[in-house]
Amino acid sequence: MMVYGLLLVIASAFTHALWNLFAKRSLHKESFLFSLHAVATVLFLPFFIRDLIAMTWTWGHALLLIVSFLLQGTYLYLVSQAYKSGELSQVYPMMRGTAALLVPLVSVSLYGESMSVIGWVGWSLIVGGLFGLSGMLSVKQKDKSWWIALALTTSVGMCTAAYTLTDKAVVEFFSPLGLIEISNIGAVIFLAPAVKRAGLLRREWRTNWSTIGLGAVISPGSYLLFLFAMTLGPLAHLAPIREFSIVIGTLLGYWILKEKQGKKRLVASTIVAAGMALISMWG
Repeated sequence: MMVYGLLLVIASAFTHALWNLFAKRSLHKESFLFSLHAVATVLFLPFFIRDLIAMTWTWGHALLLIVSFLLQGTYLYLVSQAYKSGELSQVYPMMRGTAALLVPLVSVSLYGESMSVIGWVGWSLIVGGLFGLSGMLSVKQKDKSWWIALALTTSVGMCTAAYTLTDKAVVEFFSPLGLIEISNIGAVIFLAPAVKRAGLLRREWRTNWSTIGLGAVISPGSYLLFLFAMTLGPLAHLAPIREFSIVIGTLLGYWILKEKQGKKRLVASTIVAAGMALISMWG
């Protein structure tokens, strides 16, 4: 079962990097993400209604659903702001790196999961490689825009870690399909004010209707794959593997967006891949 979980996580990583590429290339980030999740809201609404009817209602369950909604909405709003502050190959690793740093630590203590010594070595390599990709370890003087990007992307990473850990508990009584709808609704509500102020929704649809449609499938689909994977193996082992999306996102930034890449980032990508291999094989 663990092998199937790993395959699902790798597929989740690729689709996650792809929809982030779409978001970075969009004209107005809030309008693009709003549109993407509005379409997905329609697709997933029947599953959400079914789960609400079928679930056993307790104050604890209701609180977890509300927390997940707030975290997902905040996460997607912050993503839209982060992509205004830097390149895909800079912003994406920083967002994912923070989550990779936090999730295994908290899941081991909160859920009683464990990793071997080799697993922790792999985890350390992943975290070091991710922050190397972001440029955080560089001695170069950081300007104001870099610090803004750091603040935004760190906040995104913290939200990612928080909703990942929260949703681990939610999937005990709510289906992954229903949980995806909570994310969609959160995105629509949290992004709506910025979309209304900008007035660029029609322009976004005229320009990026195809990627909006595709993103409506692969964005929730990416997390859906990960939610299913969480039912097949320990979170502390699987969550870092999802950070393979870092390497994919960096390559997409280089190949598609023509962002500058150096030897240091290639080395960092290799370190990340090595860490993932250690966790997946001997973690």
